[in-house]
Amino acid sequence: MGHMAFSGIQVRATGNVDAEALGYVRAKIAAAFERPGLPDVSGEVRVTHATAQHVAQPWSAAAEIRVGDALVVVHAQEASAHELADRLQDRLRGRVDRAAHRGDETRKTATPPPWRGGPGTDSDV
Repeated sequence: MGHMAFSGIQVRATGNVDAEALGYVRAKIAAAFERPGLPDVSGEVRVTHATAQHVAQPWSAAAEIRVGDALVVVHAQEASAHELADRLQDRLRGRVDRAAHRGDETRKTATPPPWRGGPGTDSDV
């Protein structure tokens, strides 16, 4: 069982996960969070390699990562460690971008939107 931490994210491995595969997964996860202005990031990614030979997609991962106030949860299952890492990076990057964008929009909005009583309401009609 492997266990490594980087930039607030722990990567844990279960099953027959070799150092090369774990290193590749870690690099892809780190790349998913390379974005300027990203809030604090912390959480855990669990990588599992099933030992049963009959499993079509023996590599799986589950990530629960907090990006600022948002919780990003990603699951992936693939046939190889490299495919798993690539899929994980794509899914994490998409979810992190959305979470960070929502946070940006929340911080920029000082006045409530019209449907919450902000400017632009037609309540005097």
